[in-house]
Amino acid sequence: MRKLDIFSIWLAKHWILTISLFMGVIVVTPLLAPLFMSIGWFLPAKTIYWIYSFLCHQLPERSYFLFGPQISYSLTEIQSVWMNTLDVGILRQFIGNSQMGWKVAWSDRMVSMFTSIWVFGIIWAILKKKIGKLQWWGAFLLILPMAIDGTTHLISDFAGIGQGFRDSNFWLAILTNQSLPSTFYSGDAWGSFNAWMRLISGVLFGLSSVWFGFPLLQEWITNSVKVIEDKYEYRRLIVNENERLVNLRISRIQEKTGEEPKINAQR
Repeated sequence: MRKLDIFSIWLAKHWILTISLFMGVIVVTPLLAPLFMSIGWFLPAKTIYWIYSFLCHQLPERSYFLFGPQISYSLTEIQSVWMNTLDVGILRQFIGNSQMGWKVAWSDRMVSMFTSIWVFGIIWAILKKKIGKLQWWGAFLLILPMAIDGTTHLISDFAGIGQGFRDSNFWLAILTNQSLPSTFYSGDAWGSFNAWMRLISGVLFGLSSVWFGFPLLQEWITNSVKVIEDKYEYRRLIVNENERLVNLRISRIQEKTGEEPKINAQR
């Protein structure tokens, strides 16, 4: 059996563990950036920020902060200590300070999405024999909040960071008759409607990804292993059949020449 096929079979038997370890690294690494900054390991911290800048907008007002008095800050608070700007390219460069704490290397939405995929993946691995596969319409319903929240944020941001309808959420204040604190409606800081929506929709997206996607992945991997095993079983049968035909031909030749038939012992 070729080494690639051996590796493929091994990976198929341990794919859940492999994905769990991979997702664990993906999820934990952004948390190391603020940890490293807090202890003065600036180079590895900034390396992590740089790598994850290709995966996320890293806007500070939509990110968590560690090792400070608050878990998140409003856009106004960020501007007061950084730059009074709405430029995304400049805002995303703010990683925190010793007074406010240090920014996690990707946004709160990414934290909720990927952490939930990691956690639900482990839960699915334990309970997969007890739970059924999620239907496509169930997956659609679980992803829908993310699609709505993400799309409306995207449209809102065209008006400028902090300027759109998802920043004031005036429409929600009208629907709820302004019965909740003003901090719930406006901005992106922890406790606001936007922060809760990013958290909840991210968790639902992760649940959908695992509950719907992992059974499909399991089925595809199982079929792939079956193809590999069938390939080698077919080759074994061909070899055995060729040996049988060779032995049969030798026997007939020996019978014609009057010799005692000898059966090849090799398989």
